[in-house]
Amino acid sequence: MQLSARNQLPGTVVSIKEGAVMAEVVVQLVGGPEVVSAITVSSVQRLKLAPGSPVTVVVKATEVMLATND
Repeated sequence: MQLSARNQLPGTVVSIKEGAVMAEVVVQLVGGPEVVSAITVSSVQRLKLAPGSPVTVVVKATEVMLATND
């Protein structure tokens, strides 16, 4: 699948916390930090996500903020 988003980061699902409608999916990026994604429970089921599943984190944003300690 090709996407317009350039920020595609490979990783592995570490954990999934399901609520009534939404799920919190924690992904360990290859060689980097963890990223947390909030997606619907139905998406977790449709994608057959489970701890250990390889995934690609796709970030598409029109605004990305940067901060310094100054």
